[in-house]
Amino acid sequence: MDKKMKDRNRRKPEQVNENVENIVEGKNPVIEALKSDTTVEKIFIAKGGEKEGPIKLIQALAKEKGVPVIEVDKKKLDDMSIIKVHQGVVAVISPYEYSTVDEILDYAKEKGEDPFVVLLDEIEDPYNLGSIIRSANIFGAHGVIILKRRSALVTPTVIKASAGAAMHTKVAKVTNLTQTIKELKDRGLWIIGTDMDGEISYKSNLKGPVGIVVGSEGKGMSRLVKENCDIIVKIPMQGQVNSLNASVAAGVVMYEVIRQRGI
Repeated sequence: MDKKMKDRNRRKPEQVNENVENIVEGKNPVIEALKSDTTVEKIFIAKGGEKEGPIKLIQALAKEKGVPVIEVDKKKLDDMSIIKVHQGVVAVISPYEYSTVDEILDYAKEKGEDPFVVLLDEIEDPYNLGSIIRSANIFGAHGVIILKRRSALVTPTVIKASAGAAMHTKVAKVTNLTQTIKELKDRGLWIIGTDMDGEISYKSNLKGPVGIVVGSEGKGMSRLVKENCDIIVKIPMQGQVNSLNASVAAGVVMYEVIRQRGI
């Protein structure tokens, strides 16, 4: 095989590893995995050295849950690591378990709260997805809905970017976002799209059962998704840059929802 053919067939490590969904790495994500309902099968920690606070906590939580902790050479952790930021600890978990839209709405009902969901229209950057899931968890959203295709999925990168929030937040995958929006509207949710040609967010009524739609990083919401939103809102900006990162914009609008709810 000539060099060009080898180069064409060679895949970058992150392209292969990004499909691995049963690795959690880094101190805080592993702690959150142990605190959640996730099934942690085993934990690997680096040999030698002083075991500082977070590692001691991981060992204590693992012992409490009966999860084996295995000390290995750092090279072993480097080889296992997906995103190369393992901080001396890697956990092997059962594959990430996605929720359903019904489970998200049932969760809101169990809490006695108006449903608050976040719908993502082709968010492809795993760091953006992780950051949005983190904000959704912090601001009390009952779940996040993503597309099965043309979307980042919950991988080790996303779990790390969410600071472990992905282990505590319901994430549902759907085939057709427009159809899901129609079903949510039939169930009483008010669907709020985010776009620069909308109403100012803090002047809009975001109370009650709501679904916040966040468009893709480059194109924003697709035409059909936008047409099926009840209203479109925007975040007022005063600087020289006229757009926000998708995850930042999502966080700002999520905060406005809980502000209006008086939380």
